[in-house]
Amino acid sequence: MQRMTPAPSLWRETATPAPPLKALSGSVTADVAIVGAGYTGLSAALRAIEAGLKPVIIEAEEVGFGASGRNGGVVSTKYRVSLSDMARHHGVETAKRMSRLGHDAMDCVERYVEELGIQQAGLAKTGNLRCAHNAQALAALTGEARTVRETFGDQSLRLLDRAETAFETGSQDFAGGVLNSHAGVIHPLNYARGLARAVVAGGGEIFERSLVEQAKQAPAGIELTTSRGSVRAERLIVATNGYSNLSSATSMVRQAVIPFRSAMIATQPLPPETFNSLVPHARGYSETRRMMRWFRRIDDRLLFGGRGAFGKTDSASAFTALETAMKGIFPKLADVPITHRWSGLVAMTMDSLPQIGLANPRTAFSFGYNGTGVAMASLLGRHALELVIGEKPDLGLMRRDRPEAIPFYFLREPAVRTVVGWYQFLDKIGR
Repeated sequence: MQRMTPAPSLWRETATPAPPLKALSGSVTADVAIVGAGYTGLSAALRAIEAGLKPVIIEAEEVGFGASGRNGGVVSTKYRVSLSDMARHHGVETAKRMSRLGHDAMDCVERYVEELGIQQAGLAKTGNLRCAHNAQALAALTGEARTVRETFGDQSLRLLDRAETAFETGSQDFAGGVLNSHAGVIHPLNYARGLARAVVAGGGEIFERSLVEQAKQAPAGIELTTSRGSVRAERLIVATNGYSNLSSATSMVRQAVIPFRSAMIATQPLPPETFNSLVPHARGYSETRRMMRWFRRIDDRLLFGGRGAFGKTDSASAFTALETAMKGIFPKLADVPITHRWSGLVAMTMDSLPQIGLANPRTAFSFGYNGTGVAMASLLGRHALELVIGEKPDLGLMRRDRPEAIPFYFLREPAVRTVVGWYQFLDKIGR
């Protein structure tokens, strides 16, 4: 297969060495086969090992090649949909279940890092600050924080006024914010590679550079074939998320996600005194614009990211827009060079919630984290394995009988471009 070029990200440059893994060759058997070596697939494999099963992961590129190795490294309990909206449309008790699952996801990452010894992931529970870009957004954040505290009993959110937010960020650009203390930051690629090492150490196998070309029913199970080998297993988990277009074997997920391109830039190393006034607490930071932007510190650099649009390749204009936005929020960085630019695909769904379930009794799927997947993919990978061995984990609003295909899928590109343009216009006029 023709390999895609890995993203030239700061994460790759600063990551610990990748575990030595080979391509699939010959015939292999397993209790459970997993397609995709991101957080979902790796976590599913770890859960399989806990259950006394042998997992085999087949990865088209390399561990953490997709969103798991390219994201902003913010770990939190949040969903793209607010708990208030969930309560309004599905009832308070259902929303409470979703809140618990969000906290379970954060706890899952903490537990992996601690129990598996993934110190190189650099998990720091410094919190996440959601910054309101105008008064209307601050009012919405305030209402949501009040609901979360009073209805769900979650005391992890704290309101910040304009002055407090300015101190926290080093920017005068925000009307206020909400600080979530049950959140943090991580080195995303080191986390993925640490999970992979744990899978191999536990007796699982991971094959890289092995595109699954076909998946078919076999006696007492499923057979996956690549150009150089095959895997026979009793059960299958599809964990390809936003990169499900590489093979017809994962087409059921491909037509259920909208791949948004998300881009990031990193500054050159900054002097220590810069961070005395710029993001001094090294949290994760995001804002409330529809085309959300986020930023965080990594060592002595500032990372700045944002949603792009539908597309298969990096866009120079997207990076230019990010740099302009960064300098608007942080004028003191106006003359600071950018040393790294990279992007990746975020898997969005129609209802902005992850989807997990059984396509058939032997095949589970989990995908569509909508930009909040570090924690949730770690948790739902475990639950996908539990589903396929007959357990019934609580999945709240995320449980599906099958991946929910996007209506008029072939029109997704012009539709997404139209929506993005409209969102950008609303953000520009402050709506």
